[in-house]
Amino acid sequence: MKFTRRVMMTAAAAMVAFSGAAQADGHQVLEELHFLIPGGAGGGWDGTARGTGEALTGAGIVGTASYENMSGGGGGVAIAHLIENADSMGNTMMVNSTPIVIRSLTGVFPQSFRDLTLVAGTIGDYAALVVGADSEIQDMAGLVAAYEADAGAFAIGGGSVPGGMDHLVAAMAMQAADQDPTGFSYVAYDAGGAAMAALLSGEIQALSTGFSEAVALAQQGEVRIIGVTAADRVDTFADAPTMMEQGLDVEFVNWRGFFAAPGLDDATVESMRAAIAAMYDTPEWEEVRARNGWVNIHNPGADFEAFLEAQEQQIGDLMRTLGFL
Repeated sequence: MKFTRRVMMTAAAAMVAFSGAAQADGHQVLEELHFLIPGGAGGGWDGTARGTGEALTGAGIVGTASYENMSGGGGGVAIAHLIENADSMGNTMMVNSTPIVIRSLTGVFPQSFRDLTLVAGTIGDYAALVVGADSEIQDMAGLVAAYEADAGAFAIGGGSVPGGMDHLVAAMAMQAADQDPTGFSYVAYDAGGAAMAALLSGEIQALSTGFSEAVALAQQGEVRIIGVTAADRVDTFADAPTMMEQGLDVEFVNWRGFFAAPGLDDATVESMRAAIAAMYDTPEWEEVRARNGWVNIHNPGADFEAFLEAQEQQIGDLMRTLGFL
């Protein structure tokens, strides 16, 4: 999958705002916007929604923003609420991310992204494999060689459950290296500290984690990043090599983006997309993005749909290989 950064400022000029105000040149696009957050305060979804609202209102693109946390069902409660109350959700955007694909595939909730109106993917965090700073493993080839030398003792850790994103990323890498993606031991940890202790003690040979977390650990001198799931090196930490440049066809991003109620009129949807598109060129957004270590990955409308369908296929195929579907 290929990811591009787009700023659709030209499209904004043709879109009709709730208020009828001018759009593309920093003027208000929406009078009000309500963010529905499928998890509790302080989580990744919460931070994404509130950071986006902060930038949109700070830049004057949106007049006022409000927020509603609705936990439950792995995000399913908020999804059902958005669908069941679609007629009264005209100014609501729900934040979500890769779990909407995984949890739909595994039946955690019966709906999928196809039951919603797709507004845009906005940001992402690539994944990375890291080893301890003192590890003899220097790159992905070294990781594969270590696995082949002693497969029975080879383990990769992660911060999500078996079948979760960290596990899937490690399996993608092994599969791309022509290794059995079910052949290594995956060890799940509840907290980053426990995972780091396991890595440093040799309990696991590598750790699968988010790129932003890997960068923080690398800057502290605790780990070496040996493979990132981006197509090209990421400016945030350009020393980290991609898996692609090492001959492994692995691209994956834990995206975050926004959805609206099904059946929402086209003018309102386009206004939401225009607001997000205009946001990327503002200093208010850059401050929020940099503060959180996010990568801009703008996939509006049809691009978002194509991206989600490709990720669903990629994740579904791998989960079937691993026996989780």
